[in-house]
Amino acid sequence: MVRSIGADHVIDYTQEDFTQTGQRYDLIFDAVGNRLVSEYQRVLSPNGICAVAGFTSLSRLFQVMFLGGKKVGLMETAKGNKKDLLFIKELLEAGKIVPVIDRRYPFTEVAEAIRYLEEGHAQGKVVITVAQNHAKQTQSGT
Repeated sequence: MVRSIGADHVIDYTQEDFTQTGQRYDLIFDAVGNRLVSEYQRVLSPNGICAVAGFTSLSRLFQVMFLGGKKVGLMETAKGNKKDLLFIKELLEAGKIVPVIDRRYPFTEVAEAIRYLEEGHAQGKVVITVAQNHAKQTQSGT
């Protein structure tokens, strides 16, 4: 799946442990976040960095936040502006970028979505949908 969206080098974690190969990396983009910070640090080149975008547990999230230092950190959320958002919209509409969504859960099932994520097998993002209430509010504000 990752190759199909343009990755040059992919490591199948079920077949190979990238932290044990002796290979050094300039950049690691980890969409799962299931490693110890020390494991990332051990395989980075001297100027390498690791961006972690997803997590299998809250303990891994906190570890990256507090122990990652300058080399291992959270994937930051972009500060969008209208021009950039319109550009991304065009790319999406043209099919040049395709989001990979594994599952969707309604807001009422957030706990189940977190349980699924913690299993560590999601192939794409897990989305929480929030239904909008389109009913008209009464004068009393209810």
